[in-house]
Amino acid sequence: MIQQIIGLFLTGQAVSLIQSKTEEIPMQKQKRYEALVEQIVEGWAEGKPANQMPGSTSTKPCGYYRLTNYLLEYMLLHNAFPEGVHAMPEGRDRFNQVEPSFPVDFDSLIGDAEFPL
Repeated sequence: MIQQIIGLFLTGQAVSLIQSKTEEIPMQKQKRYEALVEQIVEGWAEGKPANQMPGSTSTKPCGYYRLTNYLLEYMLLHNAFPEGVHAMPEGRDRFNQVEPSFPVDFDSLIGDAEFPL
């Protein structure tokens, strides 16, 4: 067994093996978080009108995708839900029109949901 491990290190296969395993972990985390993020953001979107910017074909409210990306990236980076009020960054739509920043109160949005480990 030890000889096999030493052989892997000598051939460089161990580096490739370690890299592939460490790349799998973030992908597994991302997949695990995506459904929860979608559920949380759908709750935020409830009752909000669809994006009414001229030319928009989205049925989602303005900021939906920015909030989705922000929350997923935050969870992946911090291994926790955001707390308190965060300002979503200003964005641009597909026509390069400015979409304003907006505040999100994550304490009320997330409520008592448990963070997936």
